[in-house]
Amino acid sequence: MTLKVVVVGAGVVGAACAFHATSAGLDVTVVDRGAVGSGTTSRGEGNILLSDKEPGPELDLARLSRALWDEAGQELGPDSFELEHKGGLVVASTAESLAALGEFAARQEAAGVRTEPVDRVRDVEPHLAPDIPGGVHYPQDAQVQPVLAAAALLRAAVRRGARLHSGDVASAVTSREGRITGVRTAAGEVLHADAVANAAGTWGGEVGRRLGAPVEVLPRRGFVLVTEPLPPMVRHKVYSADYIANVVSSEAGLETSCVVEGTRGGTILIGASRERVGFDLTMNTAVVTRLAAQACRLFPFLRGVHLIRAYRGFRPYCPDHLPVVGPDPRVPGVVHACGHEGAGIGLAPATGALVTAHLLGRPWRGADPAAHTALLPDRFLTPGGGPQ
Repeated sequence: MTLKVVVVGAGVVGAACAFHATSAGLDVTVVDRGAVGSGTTSRGEGNILLSDKEPGPELDLARLSRALWDEAGQELGPDSFELEHKGGLVVASTAESLAALGEFAARQEAAGVRTEPVDRVRDVEPHLAPDIPGGVHYPQDAQVQPVLAAAALLRAAVRRGARLHSGDVASAVTSREGRITGVRTAAGEVLHADAVANAAGTWGGEVGRRLGAPVEVLPRRGFVLVTEPLPPMVRHKVYSADYIANVVSSEAGLETSCVVEGTRGGTILIGASRERVGFDLTMNTAVVTRLAAQACRLFPFLRGVHLIRAYRGFRPYCPDHLPVVGPDPRVPGVVHACGHEGAGIGLAPATGALVTAHLLGRPWRGADPAAHTALLPDRFLTPGGGPQ
């Protein structure tokens, strides 16, 4: 019999889970209380990055995802979600930070990432400030339009038989043995399933709690600035080396580091900020001012450019900076796929493929899915089975 799966979340990770699960022949229903890609997915920049990840389980996931994005582009058409192989340029502000960046890049290269040291960064990005001592070019970095990507993956899943259901998941339905048999929505509807994938993004912790399998996924607020449309001025995704340190920081206070990239529409996106303020979406003009100032130091021409808007949202953050991907031992049939922080767009395809492998108990791209123990929810549980 075909395995019936409910995917909670119609963002890019949930869409990728549906895409890969239907490709494997599973019967899939995707449930979300909002529109496709309207949550965290709509608040991101669309990054597909290898450049910001230390060697380890997240980089392994990112490398597979990079290949799977290309495969999705071949199947769906790269223009369907604006897949751009633009590459990334990480720049250092001092000789000391350049040396540290070089050491970081060497570790990545040893793990299979293509890196290219750059002494004359203005040969790569002509409009950069003249006093930048150097950087590293990452030709594998890419970008998609995140909402289009979620929609394209879900359309493909629907063509293969998936269904979309509007509603808020209120609780799990379980058998006497405690195994999941479906979910109950806030409207009282029961969607029967053999398994449930928790791909609820920033709300993955709350959805996990409702399913009887809580995981520690916390919101981390971030802002992105958008300029007026311009002629092509920024060729790559360009960011300062301190962005990498901020990604792995556990500080609760505000952290900002300069990230600048162009879009097909001509606008320039400026980030990135991180702060733990719960689910507070208040506009903070001080953050906007700081991000704008950092971007102008990196690209001086931006001083004469108008901002047209600033948007903000939440990144689903886990304390150890790794996503939660895999089956939950407390409620058989629950599989988590959340907690990707700012890397959810880039990691979505590999997450969907890994979730599908867990559901089927099959090898995952040549490796047993159980080998990816660093991503399993077990790491948050005490020996007795409860949260740490």
